[in-house]
Amino acid sequence: MGLPRAAFASDHPDAAPDRRSAGLGAPVAIIDIGSNSVRLVAYDALSRAPTSLYNEKVLCGLGRNVLTTGRLNDEAVRRALTALARFRVLCETMQIARVFVLATAAARDAENGPEFLAAAETACGHRIELLSGRREAELSALGVISGFHAPDGVVGDLGGGSLELVDVRGATVGTGVTMPLGGLALQDLSGGSLKKALKIARENLKKAAPQLDTLRGRSFYAVGGTWRALARLHQAARGYPLHVMHGYSVEPSDELSFLEVVERTDAALLQDVESVSEARRPLLAYGAVVLEEIIRVGRPRELAISASGVREGLLYEQLDRDARLADPLLAAAGELNTLRARSPGHAQDLIAWTDHFIASLDAPETADERRLRHAGCLLSDIGWRAHPDYRGEQSVNVITHAAFVGIDHPGRAYLALAIAFRHAGVAPEKASPMLRGLAGPRLFDRARLLGGLLRLAFPLSAGMAGALGSLPVVVQDGRVTLTLPPEAESLPGDRILNRLRGLARVIGLDGRIVTG
Repeated sequence: MGLPRAAFASDHPDAAPDRRSAGLGAPVAIIDIGSNSVRLVAYDALSRAPTSLYNEKVLCGLGRNVLTTGRLNDEAVRRALTALARFRVLCETMQIARVFVLATAAARDAENGPEFLAAAETACGHRIELLSGRREAELSALGVISGFHAPDGVVGDLGGGSLELVDVRGATVGTGVTMPLGGLALQDLSGGSLKKALKIARENLKKAAPQLDTLRGRSFYAVGGTWRALARLHQAARGYPLHVMHGYSVEPSDELSFLEVVERTDAALLQDVESVSEARRPLLAYGAVVLEEIIRVGRPRELAISASGVREGLLYEQLDRDARLADPLLAAAGELNTLRARSPGHAQDLIAWTDHFIASLDAPETADERRLRHAGCLLSDIGWRAHPDYRGEQSVNVITHAAFVGIDHPGRAYLALAIAFRHAGVAPEKASPMLRGLAGPRLFDRARLLGGLLRLAFPLSAGMAGALGSLPVVVQDGRVTLTLPPEAESLPGDRILNRLRGLARVIGLDGRIVTG
């Protein structure tokens, strides 16, 4: 039975409108019974860009020693059933509309797996889907497809009991393969010997030749808690400034050097190891062994960390075709615009208005730069409720650390910079050095340009929908030209003129206003 709802903040008459009142759907949840952990994740809605409402895991270790004993450990089972009963209450409390429950390698491989699953269904109150290895690989691939824009490479999902590998090209999923190379399984099979673990990994990965033979020069998408933990430690070792896992990209040669350090160093001595749970630390070296062998055999162009896996793949699979085809970044930015902007329709005006301006430039815009600019328009007014002195800072913080998918770290930096320039002005020295470094020179310049356009658009339209269509700004006769209709001749003032000139300076031109 759920907890009483009388004290919930959303019941207060002054509470901000939530997703349901904004027409964005009802929450759903997934309970994932894995070999290492049992986890509940509640999402705000079944949508193209779901956001986690609540996330809790219990490290039960169901998969520990399964491959040598053939059975789930009694204490691990007890901990898992206790967690599932708790998750049932939490789902009732959150009024979850739909609950999906999945079980993976440990329950699949253990002789007492069916007995455990029957007890688990009673504890959580829902039917449990026991995933085959191939089904697990498919959902992992769909998770990456849901979380990356036009992915191209091989997905590897490392759990406690198994490793799944599967090829992805755009929205197409190849044939998957599963191997007993999860951290707990490899620790078990090797008897705690990393040397033996490497040999086991090498032999098993020969079964993945169809997947790894296609990896050369493409991306390897790393899914799973152990690999995310290794990425977090890699960021600490590099002094990397943005502590966001999804979309974190690493060159294979750099990663190999780091993995070798992990394998020969006591986990307790690794930099920032406090960020990794004590139960997972002994598995880091085994995850490193498997990843190292994949890199050496497959020779990918890059490693990309994915926070989207089986759970997100299952949600993605539930969507209709049109929703699946939507851009996840634009979907997420659009929802933030709906929830936070003062006039959500204004963002669509900005997209069309900036499209018109960009079309007048000689410099081409790539397809990815276009989608980033459109996302920037959607996010341009999410901080309007803050004090004017802090709108830029607040917006940058939200964008930099938001749970966006479909975007890499340079793109994330571009969005944050564009909104910072929109609020603080387009002078380069006003930019965060950290964000400037992440964006790179070209995206930095594109962010200044969008920031300049947004700075001009808002005083022209007061941030309201329906105004910008009659106030075009284009490059014409070598100058940035704002054209006003007769009824808007009184609109310009010092603010408009200064912002028009500021925009023009970004591209080395002068600005002018014409009427007609």
